[in-house]
Amino acid sequence: MGTRSQYFNYKKYFSFVLMTVADANYCFRYIDIGSYGSSDDSTIFENSSFGHMLRTNSLDLPENNPLPGTNGPPLPSVFVGDEAFALSEYLLFRAQSNEHVELSNVHLANKWRVLHTPIVLNMQNAICAVKAACALHNFVRQRDGFEFEDPLHQNMERAHWTGVRGSRQGTHVRDQFASYFVSSRTGPMAA
Repeated sequence: MGTRSQYFNYKKYFSFVLMTVADANYCFRYIDIGSYGSSDDSTIFENSSFGHMLRTNSLDLPENNPLPGTNGPPLPSVFVGDEAFALSEYLLFRAQSNEHVELSNVHLANKWRVLHTPIVLNMQNAICAVKAACALHNFVRQRDGFEFEDPLHQNMERAHWTGVRGSRQGTHVRDQFASYFVSSRTGPMAA
């Protein structure tokens, strides 16, 4: 399989992948761009610099702490992805969707409408154009503010936490967070 055919995706288009990490304000904090369109998300993540830094504990994350209002065990800061990623101590997934990344990507594409159509540029220039759109997305989000109606809001009760592949430590961390958020309706966050 040649390099050109690896960019040919399942929809029969030449494409590359934009993988993002977004914060609570829908701004991109990390992007990985240019992987083959025929690659799956988990492979792209594993081969990304972010995936490597997460695996080797070199992201400079905050110290483990108990969840607010609890005397529970110290838990790590975690990232939330979708079911394409394996469960680990620092990477959980939400079965329904990963709202912040999805909404960040929706806002990116809706603001820069060229991303709704095939980009008529060579591969390197197309990658540069998408990188620029991501930088402009963050600039506009910070300039215009972060308040907007959230059409993709999902209720936490709809999330399904079974059938996850991943590490035993990841399962423990996930279960601690799940218990905390389910009990928060009557616990520390309900007030």
